[in-house]
Amino acid sequence: MIAREFLHSRIFRTWLVLVLAAWAVLSWSLTDVAFAVEHWYYPAVMVVGAFVAGSTPEGGGAVAFPVLSVFLSIDRGLARDFSLMIQSVGMTSASLFVLTRPGVDRSVFRPLCWWIPVAFAGFVLGMATVQGLRVPIIQALFLSLIAAFSVAYLCSDHRGVHDRLPAWHRGEFVAQLLVLLAGGMCASLFGTGADILLYTLLVTQFALKEKQATELSIVLMAALSVLGSLWRWLVQGELTRFQVQTWLLAAPVVLFMAPLGSLVLRRVPGEWLLRAVVGLNVGQLLWFNVNRPTGEKFWWSLGFSACLFAGFCALMLRLARRRRSAALLSS
Repeated sequence: MIAREFLHSRIFRTWLVLVLAAWAVLSWSLTDVAFAVEHWYYPAVMVVGAFVAGSTPEGGGAVAFPVLSVFLSIDRGLARDFSLMIQSVGMTSASLFVLTRPGVDRSVFRPLCWWIPVAFAGFVLGMATVQGLRVPIIQALFLSLIAAFSVAYLCSDHRGVHDRLPAWHRGEFVAQLLVLLAGGMCASLFGTGADILLYTLLVTQFALKEKQATELSIVLMAALSVLGSLWRWLVQGELTRFQVQTWLLAAPVVLFMAPLGSLVLRRVPGEWLLRAVVGLNVGQLLWFNVNRPTGEKFWWSLGFSACLFAGFCALMLRLARRRRSAALLSS
């Protein structure tokens, strides 16, 4: 039953076959067993990362970036590029799974037609302007962002109510533009982040249900990951053979684990997944500070976490008040 549901679509099955065939050809010519054994941690990290990407509003980079950059001390740019490249397979796989699911209303996804170009413009802007930030600051910002968001959302007493985006006014259109540009800039630093910011906007400003907001954020981050990877390869020419090899090691893992996460998202209570993500994100932030601790890491983490947590809580409180007002009016 689960296998039939997982392989529900001819388009999705064709995607799996084509990607596996391309992976086999590239792996045969570019990698070997010795390289795979030496760099085993790349696919191991993505077992969790891809599942998170398919079942939550956080991309696989939310696991890959901190593990590689913080825990394994891999160059921040390499960790960012790996996150983008691996999400271009995993989150695309999850997106196709979602969009070809029987009975899905694909009209819900129409705003992505302009969300994606705006987010990509933010990515290009970020590549040109913010890459000179110090690495500890970038790491502290990212870990604080995902930890503050997940804790604030878990602690809030509201959940979304709409199945699709309601009509928006001019101010909300501007808010979408700013969030998407900021999300693209986050992706230029971390390889992820646009999905988290979009999800926050959808569940707060538009009171969209969590699962619908998650699916929209997954498709956005999938497209941005593909475009970002192509930008790094074709325009900037900075993807190396080593990066392609590590990407090939993890590609089969994310190809299946990300859509599996999307399947689980539809079958288990969202609160379970949310609590697991909170534990993961907070644990990563704590490890960042206790592993080779410095005053710089601590104070940047504290400052970012406090400001972001306050901002996210304010957004959640605003939506809770709007829902209570709407309930009073309807009664």
